[in-house]
Amino acid sequence: MAEVKKVAFLTAGGLAPCLSTALAALIEHYTEIAPEIELIAYTSGYKGLLLGESIAIPDTVRKNAATLYQHGGSPIGNSRVKLTNVKDCVKRGLVKEGENPLEVAANRLTKDGVDVLHTIGGDDTNTTAADLAAFLAENNYELTVVGLPKTIDNDGIPIRQSLGAWTAAEEGAKFFANVVAEHNANPRMLIIHEVMGRNCGWLTAATAVEYRKFLDGMDFVPEIGLSRERKEVHGVFIPEMDFDVEAEAARLKKVMDEHDCVNLFVSEGAGVETIVAQMEAKGETVPRDAFGHIKLDAVNPGAWFGKQFAEMLGAEKVLVQKSGYYSRAAPSNAADIALIKRCADLAADCALRRETGVVGEDEERGDELRAIEFDRIKGGKPFDIDAPWFNDMLRAIVQTKGRRVQVAH
Repeated sequence: MAEVKKVAFLTAGGLAPCLSTALAALIEHYTEIAPEIELIAYTSGYKGLLLGESIAIPDTVRKNAATLYQHGGSPIGNSRVKLTNVKDCVKRGLVKEGENPLEVAANRLTKDGVDVLHTIGGDDTNTTAADLAAFLAENNYELTVVGLPKTIDNDGIPIRQSLGAWTAAEEGAKFFANVVAEHNANPRMLIIHEVMGRNCGWLTAATAVEYRKFLDGMDFVPEIGLSRERKEVHGVFIPEMDFDVEAEAARLKKVMDEHDCVNLFVSEGAGVETIVAQMEAKGETVPRDAFGHIKLDAVNPGAWFGKQFAEMLGAEKVLVQKSGYYSRAAPSNAADIALIKRCADLAADCALRRETGVVGEDEERGDELRAIEFDRIKGGKPFDIDAPWFNDMLRAIVQTKGRRVQVAH
């Protein structure tokens, strides 16, 4: 293949605490190893690619790329666009009737003289990148696509650790550290912390663990009601675990009677099948996005859990708080920055070798950091509920694990 002269970036899907950092790391590494290469970014993800909307990365940005480490979100913008969903692309005015979005994207990249496209996103972003890479190869477009794995759910197959997930757990813990004090506002308060995680409970579990570490470093005055027990995590509910509502309610009612409050960490994907079945039984339409995913804000699992438990616990008030938008837009923490830099450096190196794939630690190859083949990238990896650190927490809060649920992916 010809040498790389122009590289493009795009970020897509929902936000995660890695996008700004990944962009910075890529810009820094290209500036270090190949400063002559032209860099551009398509704005608002695949939407910008289809519409031909891009911005140049000038020398002033290249010299000050480290500034991006201070910020969350994505400076170049995101969107949710599936290039193989022709009907949706037409409806949104991204392509004309009769056009193939994959071909429109390929032609745009060719017209712009792009040799390498870096996609930074989750499983939807990278499966879309896979579709694009396959189309390019089948139609002899001389272009390389290299992805970076972003999802705070940490549910990418076969990726050991998704970029931004550690930060999201830490930020979710900070969020709840303030919310939990609301138990002072009302007797017999049921507080539900709804955490992101459509199919995977990793983030909910990791957030609860991080929050309990926070409690470990605090002092308490139980004589006047300021006890750890009142700020403790009393239950964790995730998609991979089944549980007996009545048995859990009986356990939690004892907590409510003794400590005047109950605090639950609930994954946004927990109980969704039951909720959807109830909605459809009533003849209600279940809203879905362009990828066919159920719109969880419409289903509202946190409110459902509140309704299920409130009466059985004798709660006087139920407070449901969602940390998703708070945690996903945070700047990367030190652990994530280190991982992101390693991945971004290899992604740029792979691009210069014209090696296509998603760069991450490959669980099926001994956790080797490599460009994982696009056709092996999937979403929906279930959290391992047998993980020792998770079971240690469940024992500490006296919650039984329940039965493993078979998760399709």
